[in-house]
Amino acid sequence: MSDNTTYTPPRVWKWEPGNGGQFANINRPVAGATHDKPLPVGKHPLQLYSLATPNGVKVTVMLEELLEKGFSAAEYDAYLIQIGEGDQFGSGFVEVNPNSKIPALMDHSVTPHQRVFESGAILLYLAEKFNAFLPTDPAKRTECLSWLFWQMGSAPMLGGGFGHFYAYAPEKYQYPIDRYTMEVKRQLDVLDRHLAENRFMAGDEYTIADMAIYPWYGALVKNRVYEAAEFLEAHTYQHVIRWTEEIDARPAVQRGRMVNRTWGEPGEQLPERHDASDFDQLPINS
Repeated sequence: MSDNTTYTPPRVWKWEPGNGGQFANINRPVAGATHDKPLPVGKHPLQLYSLATPNGVKVTVMLEELLEKGFSAAEYDAYLIQIGEGDQFGSGFVEVNPNSKIPALMDHSVTPHQRVFESGAILLYLAEKFNAFLPTDPAKRTECLSWLFWQMGSAPMLGGGFGHFYAYAPEKYQYPIDRYTMEVKRQLDVLDRHLAENRFMAGDEYTIADMAIYPWYGALVKNRVYEAAEFLEAHTYQHVIRWTEEIDARPAVQRGRMVNRTWGEPGEQLPERHDASDFDQLPINS
């Protein structure tokens, strides 16, 4: 495939509403709230406002892992933010995250109440709050945080780059698809080489680095995002697949993937979560 169309940027770029593919209706070049909408507040100290995209899954997995580990103070309410409908631009959400991206967390157990935004920051905040899933050994802690920040820096190339041009862009052009495909395959190779010698990202210990990377790259090799596994030859990254399958088997991960989910099998969807018993109400998939 080749494309001979060229684009000459204007001297000053002008925004054209509606230009941008599948998510054009929620993309804009300015920040701030578009409407007045307070956020609901449930009964637990931790209030999560999110959607089960890879970035959202990071946090619900972390919270469920904390509960699995016996931290009752990690009980939480998870409210659904429908990004396709612009919920992230409501005044209440913007107060929690001025960047208008999910997930966003409010911790009501401290005074004043603490907002936390950016998925990696939320993982680190919770790990430090509960002293869990973050190694205490300085060298291992540094390794964990290096991989956490690797994911935060790499995912935009996967989501906003490859995912957009391969799956969502209104037109398919070879150059951006080739460019981002090359980078995503390089990232998968980075992971595969590392996981060839390590059970988890920070060695033998399951940490927030795994929780950050798994929802993106694990989903990618398992064909859960972008339907690009064949295109990327995902089957060749055997160590990433092994790691993904081990994490897939964790009960807390299975629950975390359901929270704030509104697509897929009915038994995999829990749009809002306010109590552990909510999972018992899910229908059984046929």
